[in-house]
Amino acid sequence: MKHILSLLSLAPVLRGFIALIVSGTCFPLCGVMVLQLDLIPLRYMLMHGVILGGAIALACQLPLVPVIVIINIVLVLYMLLFKKTSGGFSGASAGVMVLSIALASVITHVADVPAKDTLNLLWGSPFALTVTNQITVCALALLLVVYVTFNYKNMMPLFFNTDVARAMGINVHFHYTVMVMLIALVVSVSMQLLGAFLIDALLILPVLCASSFLSLTKSLRGIKKLFAFSSVIGFIFSFGGFFISLALDTPPAATIALMTGLLYTVLTLIVRCQKKHKRL
Repeated sequence: MKHILSLLSLAPVLRGFIALIVSGTCFPLCGVMVLQLDLIPLRYMLMHGVILGGAIALACQLPLVPVIVIINIVLVLYMLLFKKTSGGFSGASAGVMVLSIALASVITHVADVPAKDTLNLLWGSPFALTVTNQITVCALALLLVVYVTFNYKNMMPLFFNTDVARAMGINVHFHYTVMVMLIALVVSVSMQLLGAFLIDALLILPVLCASSFLSLTKSLRGIKKLFAFSSVIGFIFSFGGFFISLALDTPPAATIALMTGLLYTVLTLIVRCQKKHKRL
């Protein structure tokens, strides 16, 4: 215990701890949007956007995070054009992913940027965060919480059915665009600062765990409870996973992902057994 407390006295470790707690508590809210709007393909497209943005930033010697954010916002706007005509992101995301990785390959070749330097952008570390990085993560988390808090009533009908939301007078296109942009910001910033492995563990897995847990009891179902339980699970595992990683000297990202992954596996097996028992 003394060893862990002594590690927390180190500025990089403390910054990483704060960033993990904030992101673990708040970023699952974004994960709910991803799953409810069926935007998993968008998540993978944004990862390729990080590679393209990183290649451009390294080739032009520009700051990484702003370039990555701008590139991913441009790609999201490009995909939203497909959304109007094709009605979905699956085909558009595949096209944009191929385009992004192709452009990144050309840029790294022409500008003589080592490919490993670009790919390393996907494996950030919470211990490598600067004060500016920490402020960025906290500001993004606050923005996400404020949007969900003040627009929850508009999000609910949109999650249920866009036609119903329009009939209620909700500006579906505006709120859909805002949510997609928030997802792009969270993934773009977090991917470079925390890494692809960790952002998946904090963005998607807590929501999947919360969804499985809520499905075990009818009395606790509902989007509001999904938001709440996702945040609670994200906090518990980011907090617990961080201290376990310090105690066992294991990578924080792998520790947190392993814990949430195991919980999701257990909950899924329980849900399946419960459904099988009901059928019998």
